[in-house]
Amino acid sequence: MIKSIETTGRTEDDAIAAALRQLNMSRDDVSVEVLERAKSGFLGFGASPAKVRVSWEEPDPEPEPAPEPARRPARPARAAAPAPHAAPAAEHERKPAVPATGEEADRVRQFLSGLFEHMGVEAEAEVAIDPESGAICVELTGERVGALIGRRGETLDAIQHLTNYVLNSGSDERTRVNIDAENYRAKRADALTGLARKTAARVVRYRRNQTLEPMNAYERHVIHTALQDYEGVTTYSTGTEPQRRVVVAYDPSTAPRDGGYPPRRDERPRRDDRPRRSGDRYASRPSAPAPAPEKPPVDKTVKEWL
Repeated sequence: MIKSIETTGRTEDDAIAAALRQLNMSRDDVSVEVLERAKSGFLGFGASPAKVRVSWEEPDPEPEPAPEPARRPARPARAAAPAPHAAPAAEHERKPAVPATGEEADRVRQFLSGLFEHMGVEAEAEVAIDPESGAICVELTGERVGALIGRRGETLDAIQHLTNYVLNSGSDERTRVNIDAENYRAKRADALTGLARKTAARVVRYRRNQTLEPMNAYERHVIHTALQDYEGVTTYSTGTEPQRRVVVAYDPSTAPRDGGYPPRRDERPRRDDRPRRSGDRYASRPSAPAPAPEKPPVDKTVKEWL
């Protein structure tokens, strides 16, 4: 079920921030649509705030089972295995994060060991607790550990998501688990940061929004962080998982005026004001040298002294 609210603010970012505070959600959990852009007006007159529509997805309520007809004969009760149900990732992300304990780190190590055994992969999990964030950091090692990364880290993300779900299932709090192999996360973050800055440069240069390829929550967070202080652009997420994307939008309120980019058509100098090149057919020819000043006339009546 898709729900949405509309908020206003001085800028698009202020309107989005107001909606996130009202919903108590992160930016990656919602989709943003800019309805009206902010207008500064002239000398304070004609100014109007920005207006955005923020949408989010909530799980549909489970339908109630239909009552059995009275004429159906009663059957003997038997135990049935519960159907597996995986909670959406957004539900876990909304839980408050707490520092991990040594017991939780041991549970993660045991779970990964059993998972790799069932997968037939020879890999070991080096588990540690980050003293600053309190998250459980796991480094996978082994001869063929690259198979656990997968294409663009899809297998590694699936293992991390499954480990987080198993550890935090049935709890009102959340313990973060970060899994990495062969320093893939850092390399991927550097590549995404470079991609974000190149895209932002094109957006400022051509003044057009650009939508990136679908990314997971971690990769979208890297893009948002890399461009949060970039002049001339703003970022927001759109779409639903697994096709959720980051939009790098042009922000004229913070765009540099003389950042080395080609000026717009109305800002270009006229042809008469442009400097002429020596090889230009329309270049002005060198002018003739100025005539020498005339000598004053000589008075014939004056005699020369010998």
